[in-house]
Amino acid sequence: MDTAPDLAAHLAAARAHFAARLAFETDVSDAHAALEAGEPGLVLVDTRSQEAWDQGHARGAVHIPKPDMPMRIPAEYPVGSRFVVYCWGPGCNGATRAGLIISELGYEVKEMIGGFEYWAREGLPVDAVGPDGETVDVTYPVDPLTSPLPVAGSRIACDC
Repeated sequence: MDTAPDLAAHLAAARAHFAARLAFETDVSDAHAALEAGEPGLVLVDTRSQEAWDQGHARGAVHIPKPDMPMRIPAEYPVGSRFVVYCWGPGCNGATRAGLIISELGYEVKEMIGGFEYWAREGLPVDAVGPDGETVDVTYPVDPLTSPLPVAGSRIACDC
């Protein structure tokens, strides 16, 4: 039995699958790097509830809950803006739903895999809303199960 056609079909399907994922997903490290680099038109969106946002959110993100997106996004962001959306973490599909809404509005969008959970676990900057409405730094230490520990005070990305 010749397996070459099966292998060729498998490889073509694998390439299409992984290329599609990379076209529509980003990870927390890459999202943070893009924010730090000041990529023009990039908007990091926290899609969670007000209570979740207040408890902690990625520094540099804006808060747009899913029900507000159809009205707010076209009013606040010009055509050509690029969005990265996140929700709680890998066990939540809120960012996937937000990505669908934003793409239906005609904007480029990617989902930040790992969500807020992995942003926080990798020691990236986290802000919360204090009792008087002020912004409070609540950045967590790096979780060695999700990201290499910093050496001499510098942050190390997984470099993947």
